[in-house]
Amino acid sequence: MKLRIRGNSLRLRLKRGEVDRLAAGNKLVEETEFPGSAFSYSLELSDNEDMLASFANGRIEVSMPREIIPEWADTDLVTLYSEQELPGESKLEILVEKDFSCLEPGHHRNCEDDQDTYPHPSA
Repeated sequence: MKLRIRGNSLRLRLKRGEVDRLAAGNKLVEETEFPGSAFSYSLELSDNEDMLASFANGRIEVSMPREIIPEWADTDLVTLYSEQELPGESKLEILVEKDFSCLEPGHHRNCEDDQDTYPHPSA
């Protein structure tokens, strides 16, 4: 599972196996270790009506409605999108997407980066 953070936007990209594990009800967790601490992020299913995110103690937790998983996991639907209200007038955008293979893999990527990805629709 890959995480991209930009401004008030979180984007999680999942490979095929991760989508399958999530659809089976498993929580997905990634962790990056730093000297003296670690940062982690997770994605799990919930009974909420919307996708929600929280951040505490170096951990981003995203939950998504259980009811939308079958349509997303078993179809060509790529992106699930939600906006979460924040204090004031700002919002947090949350996107969960299927991860596609690269059209032109470059030397900057690990060879394993495209393993277990979805075929790129433009390929």
